[in-house]
Amino acid sequence: MNRRAFLKTAGAGSAASLAWARKKRNLKVGHTGITWVNFGPRAGKNPGSDPATIERTFQAIGGLGFYGLELFSWQIQGIEDQGGLAGYIEKYNLPLISAYGGPNLLDSAKRRENIADCVKWARLLKKYNGRVVTIGPNGVPRASYNFQEHRADILLTLNEFGKALADIGLTGCLHQHTGTCIESREETYAVLEAVDTRYVKFGPDIGQLQKGGSDPVQVVKDFLPIVNHMHLKDYSGGPDWLGYCPLGEGKVNIPAILDMMDGKKLAGMVMVELDASPGMPLSPEKSSAMAKAYLEKQGVAFRSAA
Repeated sequence: MNRRAFLKTAGAGSAASLAWARKKRNLKVGHTGITWVNFGPRAGKNPGSDPATIERTFQAIGGLGFYGLELFSWQIQGIEDQGGLAGYIEKYNLPLISAYGGPNLLDSAKRRENIADCVKWARLLKKYNGRVVTIGPNGVPRASYNFQEHRADILLTLNEFGKALADIGLTGCLHQHTGTCIESREETYAVLEAVDTRYVKFGPDIGQLQKGGSDPVQVVKDFLPIVNHMHLKDYSGGPDWLGYCPLGEGKVNIPAILDMMDGKKLAGMVMVELDASPGMPLSPEKSSAMAKAYLEKQGVAFRSAA
């Protein structure tokens, strides 16, 4: 190849790269509130459900132009007795999209009771026009845990809970998680291939998948038709944020995930998340601003700041 041909080819490549960088994705992104939980004063049994922490969370996420918020179920319950969430939603123009929680998936003796308790806070989510329950499996001692012994109970509870949520107009999305009864690739596939997907969808945490030894891109690809919510998280294995890290600084192929989610209709939303940990090197406001800046470079647009 002569010099002129080389420069022409290189120029074409640069133009293609610039065009790609300018591509606008059809994707609205929210943020979970977990990063703020360890920063507010402790309020009774529920750290993070005090009004100061709730308002700080709404203010930061709304101010950056994210499209929605996910809170823990216990935060929604805890703040209800202190005036509820309506004032924050209106003040910061930030919709509550989802809540993280769920029944004990292994306790067959209290299955109905556990589901009924969860439906109570799910009704609060519905009251505030939320759409999705991010079903978090309960923790187990992984060293001695035998998934096959509990597989039937997990499936039955998920199916019954999913139906109960559908009855009140919500979508239940299973969220696999490290340290719980659904962590590994094998456990995740075994559940998703057998659960009743009319009522239980998938809400993967791609950082948790990476941490748990799975390929997040492959898992999302394999179950893309039932992905209806997502925690968009990166993982580096470092000392902070429980091994997670700001988007783009870890091992997860975030652009490939965004490619698959681009334009996909969801019951919930793609939610940026960065787990809180003691001694975090950045404030929640700084890390969420970094996530926004990274996503903007990937073609994700944000709404006007609240």
